[in-house]
Amino acid sequence: MHSNMNLTTDFIAELLSAANEVDNLNPYEISRLLDRSIDTIRDIREQAGIECTYMQGVVVCLRISSERVRHLCEEDVRRALLTAAEVLSTLVSNRVD
Repeated sequence: MHSNMNLTTDFIAELLSAANEVDNLNPYEISRLLDRSIDTIRDIREQAGIECTYMQGVVVCLRISSERVRHLCEEDVRRALLTAAEVLSTLVSNRVD
């Protein structure tokens, strides 16, 4: 389980880095990052048994952002990546292994 947390922490760092380099990423790369974040959030929530309406709403917003990434401005992409990192960070910091 500790290895999964390290992978998640590394992924959070990757999301933060991507948020700072949005102008260097293509829509496919952004969409993949958002899709990975959605899958990771879902996996952690399922493992921890977390039912949270707020997080479900965030996941929906991330999914829409992923699907519409070509139509988003850089600031909206940056915000989506930072939101994904924030939610994952919250989940990791609150998880008890």
